[in-house]
Amino acid sequence: MTASAKSIQEGFTCSMKNRNQPIAVEGYPFIGFFAFLTLLFAGLDWGFLTFVGLGLTLFSLYFFRNPERYPQGDDKSVVAPADGRVIFVGPVAEDRYAGGLEMTKISIFMNVFNVHVNRVPISGRVVDLFYNRGRFFNAALDKASLENEQAGLLVETTGGAKILFVQIAGLIARRIVSYPEVGDELERGQRYGLIRFGSLVDIYLPVDAEINVRLGECTVAGETILGTLQ
Repeated sequence: MTASAKSIQEGFTCSMKNRNQPIAVEGYPFIGFFAFLTLLFAGLDWGFLTFVGLGLTLFSLYFFRNPERYPQGDDKSVVAPADGRVIFVGPVAEDRYAGGLEMTKISIFMNVFNVHVNRVPISGRVVDLFYNRGRFFNAALDKASLENEQAGLLVETTGGAKILFVQIAGLIARRIVSYPEVGDELERGQRYGLIRFGSLVDIYLPVDAEINVRLGECTVAGETILGTLQ
């Protein structure tokens, strides 16, 4: 393991959730709180604050929406783990699991208007995970991938390929949620976690994978094919 038991305990929620709910369960406290304030302000006849509370309630419902997705391609197709915009595609030296070997990294930036439920990019078994406390730079900056709070999963496919995908907290985000544990079998397109309020997901593919996305392209979690394994 690459993180202490305490870090994993604090950084991960280990039971699968959000399989059928139209709103992610992590959003319930926010929605309930803002709805309560809205009713309170309405009862006090504070019109402006009632309007603000209603706006925050509706935004929370929108932010934590949890739509159904239908994976495209076949078992070798790697789908996007997140809705958002591709801000980096290229070779990097991956030190954590590839011993500095070259891999292809794809970074997807999620703004506050994107769906924030994350999905598994490829079917396989979780062979390692990590959670690192960090800083909260703007997720669109290069240094966010190295210095921000982040949680990663390493998944090995039945064909032996290893895919690393990392949730990275953004400027406003203060909570990364990831459900799987080491040994779990995951299915491509399955919901596996989320990040609250603006963030980034990096995914590392073998360098010989065929890449299907370009810089600036928008992705749909669980459906957009990022690349194809050899």
